[in-house]
Amino acid sequence: MNFIFVSPHFPNTYWNFCDRLHRNGVNVLGIGDAPFDEIPGELKHCLTEYYRVDNLGSYEEMLRAVAYFTFHYGKIDWIESNNEYWLEMDAQLRTDFNINTGAKNDFIERIKYKSRMKESYRAAGVPVARHHMVSTLAAARAFIKEVGYPVIVKPDNGCGAEATYKLKNFSELKKFYAEPHAVQYIMEEYINGTIVSFDGVADSHCVPLFYTSNVFPTPMLDIVSKNGDLSYWTQKAVPAALKDVGFRTIKAFGAKSRFFHCEFFQLNEDKPGLGKKGDYVALEVNMRPAGGYTPDMINYANSVDCYQIWADMATSVSASIRSSATATSTSTPTPRSWRDTAAGSRCAGASHRHCAWIWATRCIQRSSAPQRSVMRSSAMCRSRHKH
Repeated sequence: MNFIFVSPHFPNTYWNFCDRLHRNGVNVLGIGDAPFDEIPGELKHCLTEYYRVDNLGSYEEMLRAVAYFTFHYGKIDWIESNNEYWLEMDAQLRTDFNINTGAKNDFIERIKYKSRMKESYRAAGVPVARHHMVSTLAAARAFIKEVGYPVIVKPDNGCGAEATYKLKNFSELKKFYAEPHAVQYIMEEYINGTIVSFDGVADSHCVPLFYTSNVFPTPMLDIVSKNGDLSYWTQKAVPAALKDVGFRTIKAFGAKSRFFHCEFFQLNEDKPGLGKKGDYVALEVNMRPAGGYTPDMINYANSVDCYQIWADMATSVSASIRSSATATSTSTPTPRSWRDTAAGSRCAGASHRHCAWIWATRCIQRSSAPQRSVMRSSAMCRSRHKH
């Protein structure tokens, strides 16, 4: 199984994904923009080969890198970055190389554009905030006459609270429209709620194998605008109502074979047209792990190894595809729920590498390094394509 991991060195904990794939016997191929000598030793150990590009955002460079790996290792089974910034690039590469284990171009719009997300949330039966696609000042005033101040404006295709504004009056509205904006913005009614997330790993049938939840008591917008401190926690138990909307959301979005991070408002007060206090209202989805050290927090809170759960999902999906292609039944099915089978110190499978507490204890020794050297210099890789 050939797995290309994009930007395995950043965020700096993402080497864990490659490590777990390597433990599962996967041929892990890295593409990054850091010199090979600067990537962590843990990452060097689990990569079969590393291809350096000058710019991960250059499709031409990425195309050449994937073509290089295809020439040397054969058909690529997976391309993944688990990174919001590269989701569109990942999808384009999968589309062009006919890699069917992840999202292609036809899936990206529904998970990248906030206006399109609302369609899938509605299909899941989850209420959404009323919105207006930013156009003219007059149209904005008509929308605000309907929903009232404050309103939230943010890029339709954006990440987190980037370039997001909370407009509390007409003066702030005029100031927003007086500034040039190069991208399409969306305007939404304000929701008084606490942000909670539904996080986990989905199987190839859009069913969560493992799920958990995080609570963000201070809105990210307030943290960014006031230069405040970020604090949040991982819940040990997921409320039944959140589990229900979470499962429905994953199914409606068609989120299969990947990490997910779905965000909701839990209403702090009754909101006409949306729900009662305590109900969940859609915010947005991110089809990748939550940022920063959240995967590690999830591990500690749930006594699991979410990196390993993800890697087991990936290898199981590939085994299933190969089994279907050869009309055999040799693949081992993935457990229906890692919440049931990977809790505490119990093992989730026959192999000892699946111990749920492996991440915390490092109780299993690494497998031997791959036979093919990972020491090929990045300059050689680039020169191979330039001449």
